[in-house]
Amino acid sequence: MVVELNSEVPDFEVPATSEQTIKLANLKGSNIVIYFYPKDSTPGCTLEGQNFRDNYAQFSKTNTVIFGVSRDSLKSHENFKAKQAFPFELISDKEEQLCTLFDVIKLKNMYGKQVRGIERSTFLIDAAGVLRQEWRKVKVDGHVEEVLTAAQALNQ
Repeated sequence: MVVELNSEVPDFEVPATSEQTIKLANLKGSNIVIYFYPKDSTPGCTLEGQNFRDNYAQFSKTNTVIFGVSRDSLKSHENFKAKQAFPFELISDKEEQLCTLFDVIKLKNMYGKQVRGIERSTFLIDAAGVLRQEWRKVKVDGHVEEVLTAAQALNQ
């Protein structure tokens, strides 16, 4: 099942950094940004995470929590999070539970070979648990500002 725009996101439970388990049902009442990225500590993924980090206070003012998601291990996530001083948790989706729910696994060309990987994508869920906006094939430049504007609009 793939979640559709303007429909309720099914509850999920996934492991995250700081020894947390993220359960969607426990986040009702907050807006949620879930951003999917291909790999920890790679240039584009690091820059995207830094942009979310640098705008974290602005997102907090809009009652919005942020989660980064990739298929990397929790150990890799903990290192990435510590090195970049991310104030938000990173979700390890090794089983591709969230990747499947949000349909972000795509065939990509890497050095001339077809590989399955995460297509950089971001999703904005409102305080009632409804998917309100999605960005696919994300280009990092200017993206976080777009997401922040959308999060601010949810509170008006």
